[in-house]
Amino acid sequence: MRPAHLIASVVTAAAAVIALANPASAAAVNYVALGDSYASGLGTGSYDGASGSCKRGPLAYPALWAAATAPASFKSLACSGARTGDVINQAAAVTTSTNLVTVQVGGNDAGFTDVITTCTFGSDQDCVNRVNQSKAYIANTLPGLLNNVYGTVRSKSPSARVVVLGYPRIYKVPGTCNVGLSDTKRTAINSGSDALHNTISARAAAAGFSYIDVRGAFTGHEICSSSWWLNSLSWPVDESYHPNRAGHQSGYLPALRAVIG
Repeated sequence: MRPAHLIASVVTAAAAVIALANPASAAAVNYVALGDSYASGLGTGSYDGASGSCKRGPLAYPALWAAATAPASFKSLACSGARTGDVINQAAAVTTSTNLVTVQVGGNDAGFTDVITTCTFGSDQDCVNRVNQSKAYIANTLPGLLNNVYGTVRSKSPSARVVVLGYPRIYKVPGTCNVGLSDTKRTAINSGSDALHNTISARAAAAGFSYIDVRGAFTGHEICSSSWWLNSLSWPVDESYHPNRAGHQSGYLPALRAVIG
């Protein structure tokens, strides 16, 4: 074999080895992010003006991942307030060329905002009752709604890798906060997060999708811990009880990268 041909053969072989070692590098990544305010970046305080009330921003974990990895294309449809029906509409952006999709939804369907409001202004028993109502919805109604979302995403791009992300526990119990919600209320709210985990993880698995449980990543960084990755009652008020910049950068992003690179 002539030297030039030998060099070409070596280069080709090396490229093949690299592609096998890192399959993501062998094909362009076309990424679409779907979801609610946790995926849009509400809580980070930095938003794209064109996104309006959806409050999508460059410090949300989908945008951070795209900035770090430079996929061939990236589009986030995540929107503050989105429920499962809204995410089905968002999925119109998923096409057969889309090969990576992240989905985060379910908290708004379960009445997250109303739970927080009731627990903030009501009694301990009011809070527990409202959380239990939410947990019943999560167990009995949300599974079918999630099936519809996941089925829609799969139908839009049968070969895409789909990653579903869950929600953190909100409070450290007991914690360092001396004022605010009681430990009874904090424990009840956390049990709602656990209920969401149980349902979302089960439906994601049934759909054949990857699931990311971020509760462990946020442990030690809940509200009332020594290092908060979530906003407590904040201004603007809609940023309350959402991941802050550290929550996306140090919580969600590493969890996502651990799964998709």
